[in-house]
This record gives sequence, C-alpha cells and structure tokens, in this order.
Amino acid sequence: MCTTLVGLFSRSPKDPALKNNVKKFKEFKKLLKAKKYDDALKTGTELLKTVPNHHDALFMMGGIYYLKNKYKTTILYLDKSLDIGAYDVDALLLKAYSHQKLGENKRAISCCEKILEVDPKNTSVSELLKQLNS
Repeated sequence: MCTTLVGLFSRSPKDPALKNNVKKFKEFKKLLKAKKYDDALKTGTELLKTVPNHHDALFMMGGIYYLKNKYKTTILYLDKSLDIGAYDVDALLLKAYSHQKLGENKRAISCCEKILEVDPKNTSVSELLKQLNS
C-alpha cells in the first residue's frame, strides 16, 4: 500500500479551467471599469456558469443590475453572494438600498441592523436608517 503525501512544496494537479476562469474574471472587471455594462453582464454570466459561487462576481453582477434599476435582480445576486459571505458589508448595504428602492423598508432595516453588528460606526448605514425611519 502506497500513500502519497501532499506537502508544502509538492505540485498539486492543475485545474485546466482555472486559468480560463481567472482570464474571464479579469475581462469582466475590465468591462465593468469601462462602464460597458451589457458586455460585462454577458461575461459575468459566462463566468458564473463555470464558477457559480464566485463571491466577487456575484456582488459585481448585483451592482450592475442596481445601476440598471433592476433591484429585484440585484437582490437575487446579492443573496447568493451573502450565502458565501454573510457579513459582507458592501453586499448588505447594496441590498438595503435595493430594498429601499422597492419600498421594502423593513427588509432594508434588517440589512442595516446586520451591518451594524459588524460595523457599528458605519456612516452610510446611519444615513440610510435616518431616511428609512423618517
């Protein structure tokens, strides 16, 4: 019986799709930075087909849909992102703003409260809570 130990310096098998996924993500970020949102959505969708739990890509897709005033779709992507990182302050804040735009103030307040658990001095949340409670 022979067992192979994987040590600190041993080479693990390479994932052939990894290089392509990294390339696709860089392309996605470049399109987003250039404000080519429709092209970025296509590239992001392709990336998420191969890497469905890519936290940053999910957040960025949500951000694009927010800019396009598609708040329900924004929330879908942010929920997936928050399944991976439940206390992602940026994702929670964008989700709160989306709920606010949809008139769902209780859900927006819930997101704000979750942010305050990890970042009690967050000024954006304080401002949003003032708007929601008035």
